[in-house]
Amino acid sequence: MLLRDILSRKGGRVSVCSPSDTLAQAVQRLVDENIGSLVVCRGKRIVGILTERDILRRTATSLAHFATLTVEECMTASPVTGNPDLEVTQVMGLMTDQRIRHLPVMEGNDLVGMISLGDLVKSQHDELTCENHYLRNYLNS
Repeated sequence: MLLRDILSRKGGRVSVCSPSDTLAQAVQRLVDENIGSLVVCRGKRIVGILTERDILRRTATSLAHFATLTVEECMTASPVTGNPDLEVTQVMGLMTDQRIRHLPVMEGNDLVGMISLGDLVKSQHDELTCENHYLRNYLNS
């Protein structure tokens, strides 16, 4: 299974923010959309990713300045990205090795989606459940 297959079911909507947004604005967006990361864009160019982990690390050292910190001060610059033609198993390994939970998916210079570890686990679960169903039917016939 390819990332393209997951994105075709999930959709390609990606939540983004600007590097100049305040951390408080970004956190509110994460809460409102019930998500764990925002892709940080300057115009159409990706410049980073802001994750829950980035926020925790930064606020642990600057809690008093939470309202004035910008996304750019907290984000991970030059995030790891994938492309739609990568195999799910490859991406699981990549995300595990890099210790990341969110992967922006790029096709050329275009941001076409976001994949989370949860998306990968769900796709693997669905695939195994389907396979199990067919094997049980075969054995019982």
